[in-house]
Amino acid sequence: MDERYWVIVASYDHVQKGKSEGFAQACHGKPGPLRRMRRGDGVIFYSSKMKFQQSELCQKFTALGTVRDDEVFQFKMSDNFVPFRRRIDFIDCDEVPIRPLIERLCFIKRKSHWGTAFRYGFIEIPREDFELISTEMGAVA
Repeated sequence: MDERYWVIVASYDHVQKGKSEGFAQACHGKPGPLRRMRRGDGVIFYSSKMKFQQSELCQKFTALGTVRDDEVFQFKMSDNFVPFRRRIDFIDCDEVPIRPLIERLCFIKRKSHWGTAFRYGFIEIPREDFELISTEMGAVA
């Protein structure tokens, strides 16, 4: 099966935690989106905000990697929150602002309302968009 390419939307602070521990979490820990991913798929992280539940904007692509294996697993963060995760091999890269890329990204259909493309928190994107973003981030796709 050919690789697929994804964008996961998460606050900057959450992306940094995932990078430091080698995992991805999506859509508030739901398993469904993560189960769509396969080993070798490309993943880009987009952070609209700097911190979860705060208003300071980030609006950057903040991390990039590949799905390490085919396992979706749970991790107990508290008695009330046991989110699902995927192991990610993160690639060293730069963070890049989204605004200069909006006009060139196919997955953003409504350029004047570009933020709506990210509203579901997990998006499959075309290979061309993945390559464009990863090149801008200084990584080889």
